[in-house]
Amino acid sequence: MALYRAKSGGRGRACTFEAAMDIELHAKRQLEHDLRHAVAKGELFLVYQRIVDTSSQEPCGYEALLRWRHASRGVLAPADFITAAEETGCIIPIGIWVLEEACSEAASWRTPLTIAVNISPVQFLMPNLVEQFSHILAKTGLQPDRLELEITETALFHDRAAVLSTLGQLRAMGIRVVLDDFGTGYSSLANLRDFPFDKLKIDRRFLAGIGADPTIRALFENVIEMASTLNLPVIAEGVETQEQLAILHASHPAQMQGFLFGKPEAAPSSRAPLKAIA
Repeated sequence: MALYRAKSGGRGRACTFEAAMDIELHAKRQLEHDLRHAVAKGELFLVYQRIVDTSSQEPCGYEALLRWRHASRGVLAPADFITAAEETGCIIPIGIWVLEEACSEAASWRTPLTIAVNISPVQFLMPNLVEQFSHILAKTGLQPDRLELEITETALFHDRAAVLSTLGQLRAMGIRVVLDDFGTGYSSLANLRDFPFDKLKIDRRFLAGIGADPTIRALFENVIEMASTLNLPVIAEGVETQEQLAILHASHPAQMQGFLFGKPEAAPSSRAPLKAIA
């Protein structure tokens, strides 16, 4: 345990074993065990957060967000278990379940808005990914052009030729592909050149300091300008304040998402007909 802790900390690290490591490992193993049965037990559920058009501030779509109602730990967000799901392979059946649930829900809406679904890099390596998507769309009756797949740049690192082929097949079906969390980690302009994306989603951390830091604001505006030259609509996520909204109206991304327009909630079809933001 100390060896793996030292390795995870980077080069030149030394660690000694502590009892807390054993407790942490057992907790991780228990989480992985519980996760293997979460789908079968019906413990997973989706919530939906609206995405709005910047000009009209009317809803133009929703993003499906996964939650896990754990028996002893309460409701968990993806950050609490996605790593374990990817390491154990559970992400494959979970991802298929999420896609089918989200598509089925969107197909029942009275207004034909888009539905965005996050796809794990591990999922994206499935050899039958395109067939799975085709089957789910046919089963749920959702039109392909209403489905948006959000992937991060880590999905592009494994086999660029295979990823490019998969993206091409998905887009040929009519599905739109969104590059998620742009502006953090390994963000590369070369990926915007080499891969056929339909939208660019700027990471929420940009907006967190956009009002107080002119450098962040300049970077944000430059990303939108660059995306515009590439004919890539931009989604700004993490909009929480009126100050951020005012700045966004000046830089004018195509779409916005955040708590200011509504927190993730139950399926939109369970409420009254969708209306513009007040």
